[in-house]
Amino acid sequence: MSVSDLSSRTVLVTGATSGIGYQTARLLAERGATVLVHGRTAGEAHAATDRLVTLADVDGARLCAFGADFTRLEEVERLAARVLAEHPHLDVLVNNAGMAAPERHTVTADGNEIAFQVNFLAHYLLTHLLESALTGGTGGRVVNVSSSLHRTGSIAWNDPNRIRRYSRLAAYAQSQLALTVFAADPRVTAVSVHPGICTTSLLPLYAHEGVAPAEGAAHVVRLCDPAVEIVNGAYYDRDQRVAPAAAASETRTVKRLSKLADLLVGQSA
Repeated sequence: MSVSDLSSRTVLVTGATSGIGYQTARLLAERGATVLVHGRTAGEAHAATDRLVTLADVDGARLCAFGADFTRLEEVERLAARVLAEHPHLDVLVNNAGMAAPERHTVTADGNEIAFQVNFLAHYLLTHLLESALTGGTGGRVVNVSSSLHRTGSIAWNDPNRIRRYSRLAAYAQSQLALTVFAADPRVTAVSVHPGICTTSLLPLYAHEGVAPAEGAAHVVRLCDPAVEIVNGAYYDRDQRVAPAAAASETRTVKRLSKLADLLVGQSA
């Protein structure tokens, strides 16, 4: 892979304190990008930027730490407001933060099933709040770090919080399908990518062993590079563009998901 200089790019990476997100932040910063490092708390984000400066060949002046707990949508709104104030032009948003759905059905203070909110709704809200920053210049793009498990998912339109029938695998797959469908939203240019099965906290959902997170992160970073042309709604399995689940390319599903998400995050369309 040819490595182009990213020193003119500003990239926000959610969930950048560990795993694929941390390695994505490292690779971007090593290539000169200004990286906004998001963590669940400001403390975790600052610890990650400190590690990047200490352990990687990264200029600390190119790193900015941001904290926001995605189980609270008001914190997502505050994160977006701070990013817009400090970085009114954003080249790339990497929607990477994610969690495995818990064994027991869990609902956030906002009233949403926790994996659906953290893995999808928070990113949906953040993306739309940052729309002006992403579309203000040329080439702004969103990279959704999705999963091959989106193919096993279905969106429970009448019960998205899965109150009536809860299974942690079904809840996780639903959140990944929603994130993949969301890439086809016409409001911003976006793609989704399955970075491969990596040794992160989500590994038990997939397999017993995986590749190093840095290997998965390289596939994410490739899609952040303006030299790589992307098509809105495209889905990549590592470095190969492949067809996503059928629902992810249905205009009706994209519109229906936007309506549902607007309702659940309290946004007026």
